[in-house]
Amino acid sequence: MSRLVHLGIDVGGTASRWVACDQDGAIIARGQANGATGHLFSPTERERLTRAFSTIAGALVAQGLAAEFVTVGLTGYGAAVFGQMTQLVTDSFGVSSQHSLIADDMTLTYAGIFAPGEGHLVSAGTGSIGLHIGADGRYVRVGGRGILIDDAGSGSWIALRALDQLYRCLDHTGSFADMSVLANAVFAIIGSDDWHAVRQFVYGNDRGVIGTLAVAVGKAAEQGDDAALSILSDAGSELAQLAHALIARAQKCPIALVGGVLTLHPSIGEQVARALVGFEVRQVSADAALSAARLPLEEQGMWAQVLAAKSALG
Repeated sequence: MSRLVHLGIDVGGTASRWVACDQDGAIIARGQANGATGHLFSPTERERLTRAFSTIAGALVAQGLAAEFVTVGLTGYGAAVFGQMTQLVTDSFGVSSQHSLIADDMTLTYAGIFAPGEGHLVSAGTGSIGLHIGADGRYVRVGGRGILIDDAGSGSWIALRALDQLYRCLDHTGSFADMSVLANAVFAIIGSDDWHAVRQFVYGNDRGVIGTLAVAVGKAAEQGDDAALSILSDAGSELAQLAHALIARAQKCPIALVGGVLTLHPSIGEQVARALVGFEVRQVSADAALSAARLPLEEQGMWAQVLAAKSALG
């Protein structure tokens, strides 16, 4: 007989991370699957998410585990796909709709750091977004509109800024020689500096793959490359703007910064701190999947109530 667990899943553009906990919140197993989004209106994204859930379900079975309750946080989740998402979760993990909670990934990350109304969260990963959830359950979101509109300060934004500067250099000088450090780092990930290869990489992939180029910008910055350092400093300024927007619309309270972008180079966090002098700012290492797994076990049920009310509203 399979051991029953509380399953938490954090679905992001780059990877879908999961944690299984017992009734006391102790971690039984964890792992990851392919990245996906909550954009079920896209057949491609639906297939990616279905594949991620199938991989996770298979990993549970292989370890003699079965989900009793499933909490899922997804990037790009919204009310329009609530019914479809609920059906996909129940079909994939064999739980009833009453034993599932669905929210966007930022909500679960916030719940793992703050109580309702306690702070502001700014996340910079593949995309970027800011969030405040009030004590009354009111949501204030800023940013997070995707790389075609903004996502300023995110990994994808950093990657596209780097490519923009590299090709401006090429247009004006005929080569990448004046930006060789950044160029070598970026094209090493793409596999070529040939325009056809770059075009395929950018226009033929999702934002998660495009965002991997931010790692190259971080490596160039470690070598003291001025262009890379400037891009990363600008990213820090943009992330600070998300915090300022939350403060303006909600209240002054502590600010938590999360996301892989902050690990690219110290200059990003340093610029955020400079732009938010006078505010309490801290970088935290959030584990949204673990927070999701433990959320139904919360003694006061405060966050479970907020999520249950919000789940169908997006």
